Amino acid sequence: MVSRVIPVDPFDLVIFGGTGDLARRKILPALFRRYSSGQMPKNARIIGAARSAMDDAGYRTLTEEAIREFSPGKTCDDGTLKRFLGCLHYVKIDATGEAGWKELTEKVVSVDRVEAYYFSVAPSLFGPLAERLQSHGLADRNARIVVEKPFGRDLETARSLNETLARYFDESQIYRIDHYLGKETVQNLMAVRFGNMLFEPLWNSQFVDHIQITVAETVGVGGRGEYYDKSGAMRDMVQNHLMQLLCLIAMEPPARFDPDAVRDEKLKVIRALEPVEPHHIARGQYDADPADEVEFPDYRTAVDNPRSKTESFVALKTHVANWRWAGTPFYLRTGKRMGARASEITVVFKDTPHSIFGEDAGRHRNVLSIRLQPNEGITLGVTIKEPGPGGMRLIDVPLDMTFADALGPDGGESVDAYERLIMDVIRGNQTLFMRGDEVEAAWAWTDPIINGWTTRGDVPKPYDSGSDGPDAALQLMRRDSREWQKVG
Repeated sequence: MVSRVIPVDPFDLVIFGGTGDLARRKILPALFRRYSSGQMPKNARIIGAARSAMDDAGYRTLTEEAIREFSPGKTCDDGTLKRFLGCLHYVKIDATGEAGWKELTEKVVSVDRVEAYYFSVAPSLFGPLAERLQSHGLADRNARIVVEKPFGRDLETARSLNETLARYFDESQIYRIDHYLGKETVQNLMAVRFGNMLFEPLWNSQFVDHIQITVAETVGVGGRGEYYDKSGAMRDMVQNHLMQLLCLIAMEPPARFDPDAVRDEKLKVIRALEPVEPHHIARGQYDADPADEVEFPDYRTAVDNPRSKTESFVALKTHVANWRWAGTPFYLRTGKRMGARASEITVVFKDTPHSIFGEDAGRHRNVLSIRLQPNEGITLGVTIKEPGPGGMRLIDVPLDMTFADALGPDGGESVDAYERLIMDVIRGNQTLFMRGDEVEAAWAWTDPIINGWTTRGDVPKPYDSGSDGPDAALQLMRRDSREWQKVG
């Protein structure tokens, strides 16, 4: 099975923060892979813009080193790489001043091509950059801006950012990027739901017992300690990544596969979320790894804050208050230094209304697992008879579609989320990007949860590194006579 690559139109992409970690690890390698695949036109131009003193040659050297370091296992043909590096240019620029803007304006070719500006910088620079793009004539109708999370840290700051950007750009020009939405499996979730009669008639509270969404990481906070301790798992993961997954699993079928039609339905889900009760929340901080406490210290040591009350783990239970999902709980959990690295959505279906197989049948349920990482794919647990004599003994077996296995070596190539999302920006397709009102609605639901535990003075419970999180998270499920599904 051969993947079909559709080239995009010629473009100029300016990467503000073009020498930073995100640009080196994700953006530049993603662009090279799209160039190698033939999707990126040969006359495209990529312009790095940052504070560092550098010329075009220096930026090309930096980019080559990044591609060789962060594209392991990828074919890196020297001739292709050399041609790609020829597309790169660099401007030393001051995001809050005037230095470098005249040079940038001269480099951007606005005739017959898309103009895209990637804000790979701190959120505090979004406003100044948008203002200067307009004042220097770069914010015309062909321009598009890409903004990374965090998009605000609460409803007030998110609303302020939206208002700032709206002064210079129309909503149709703003691409709020969440790389989770660029994952192949996330889009396949929509295909599975809305492209198959098998699932959609069962996708409701009549047949679904509950839904779990898990994003687990084996790493700690690493070098992000200062940022993370001001954010925590709720702001860093739940408000955006997990919220987007919840929307896609719970939303109504849109009238058409159109950016605003899809985002309208996602917004309805967020606005239908019920408030989370205090006893439906579990928070934790990871302990040091006893095997190596120096290399893997506890959370408070890692963030250099011995009195920190910031969570590295959070689990919660919520409901979507509409006809489709009335009475069906959604369980969300995310954490660092856990036993496995995994992002997974699990749809647990109800028991059969009547079993003809006796007590043994009650232990079996159909479970649909959608794996976002690692080994992207979809598994459906089906109950069958165990082979052999001895009566009707039931066992659960998986119907497994691991994409790399099912699609083969030609059609199963993994495309990084950033590759897909950057090309969607160039195409002008906003389906996989968050709209301003969607971001604000997510914060409106999240803020009372955070304010509640702050007001109560709740302290996160410690949990072992390499575990499934604090005991409180297990109790959250057990109170409902349920268990977290094993992931990873």
